[in-house]
Amino acid sequence: MMKTRNIGLISVLMLLGSTMVHADTWTLNPEQSKLNFISIKKVNIAEVHSFHKLSGQLSDDGTFKVSIDLSSVDTGVDIRDSRMKEFLFNVVEFPKAVLSSKIDSKVINSMNSGETKILSVEAELDLHGLSKTLPIDVMVTKVSADELLVSSSHPIILNVGDFKLDAGVDKLKELAGLSDISHAVPVSFYITLNATK
Repeated sequence: MMKTRNIGLISVLMLLGSTMVHADTWTLNPEQSKLNFISIKKVNIAEVHSFHKLSGQLSDDGTFKVSIDLSSVDTGVDIRDSRMKEFLFNVVEFPKAVLSSKIDSKVINSMNSGETKILSVEAELDLHGLSKTLPIDVMVTKVSADELLVSSSHPIILNVGDFKLDAGVDKLKELAGLSDISHAVPVSFYITLNATK
């Protein structure tokens, strides 16, 4: 009788194990992901802008990479979008920005559905031909066994001078006839990842 019970218990455990998703890769869902940045002009006028085309993955070793298509910038004003693409980002020469980091895959795999953790990571941003390491706090929520939500727990402040974008900002200021545009840019994001085998 005891042997039969043990076999039954082992069978149940094997069945449960087979239904648990252990993703080799988590792939970014572009329809449920967004990166926003804020521009500040005339000292106290702030406007929220975004990028529509994001791609990326979280691999099984914890390597996290997001690629941002800079030509997908959306400020809500067509002429401003065109000027940013040409004079700020120079998308012909630098079409993408890439944010890469390392997240402890053991932490992700040990999380239960509905659980949220805040992780402090070092991320590298490649933008306009230059790289800078940024300390970032991310909020990771395991929405379900096959869906993760990764978001910035607070805005990341970028300085355009770190990526030699200050000349581009000055050009935008000249074209728009503005007295000033802040060189400090708050950035925030939320990224949905789906499990793939």
